[in-house]
Amino acid sequence: MNPYRVRLAIGGVFSLVGIVIVNRFVHLSPSGMQTAAYFGAVVVGGAVGVYIFPMVTRFVTAFSTNLAQRVAQEVSSQLRIPSFPRQFPRSRGDNKESQKWVNPILVDTSALIDGRIADIVESGFLFGTVIVPTFILGELQHIADSANDLKRGRGRRGLDILEQIKKSKFVRVVIYEVPGEGLKNIDERLLRLGKNLHAKILTTDFNLNKVATVSGVKILNVNELVNAIKTPFLPGETIEVKVVSAGKEKGQGLGYLPDGTMIVVEKGEGYVGKKISAAVSRVFQTVAGRMIFVQIPDKES
Repeated sequence: MNPYRVRLAIGGVFSLVGIVIVNRFVHLSPSGMQTAAYFGAVVVGGAVGVYIFPMVTRFVTAFSTNLAQRVAQEVSSQLRIPSFPRQFPRSRGDNKESQKWVNPILVDTSALIDGRIADIVESGFLFGTVIVPTFILGELQHIADSANDLKRGRGRRGLDILEQIKKSKFVRVVIYEVPGEGLKNIDERLLRLGKNLHAKILTTDFNLNKVATVSGVKILNVNELVNAIKTPFLPGETIEVKVVSAGKEKGQGLGYLPDGTMIVVEKGEGYVGKKISAAVSRVFQTVAGRMIFVQIPDKES
């Protein structure tokens, strides 16, 4: 409804009230004085309804709201009820706490279990605020309590890595309370939280990386960082490699660089257990890592 029409209607009601009051309690003569009294009542009543009444209404509403908030805060403090931030703030301005966070980074379960995040933090490449949502902490605790020895070990390593990061002087670790279930899928909840907190997500999860890219959330992928800082090899360059096992294809041998990069040695099956010099023939770069194919020089063969 148009607010101006509402104010005019209120002004009309107050004018009628003024006429009724004058008609009942004010009796003047001659009749011209009585008419002037009616006119004054209409003007005063209309002014009260159009201007003064809305101002009084706003004042009373604001006062009652502030009073209710103070009473609620006092009751909460007396009962010691913990206050939780909203699960998904609507915008940056709605979350005053997030404005205090420098370079907020949400950490995924996979990144904590992977463990390399601790070395990255200590190297100084990561700075700001590392945010660990409570549902990520809960998932990590669930893995650490698993009956499977391997899963239990991974979960405990993730908790140890988190404790190590909390002691770092390069970042601030915040355990972010997220009340309620909301979205059941952990990745969906992480993406939604990343959007609303305007935070990056640190992960090693390939699928989460793809979904986040489509959703417009910035991802810090540990695997991509590792691949980016590996020493580049060009075709024709000679490297030394120890052949540790036979390859999947007939005649191939397999070796590894110190950083874990797989090297496929063409016609290297007969050199298992030996260290040889080989020339790089081609390099395949994938999200999971690099594969380097090398060939043994003819004189070595």
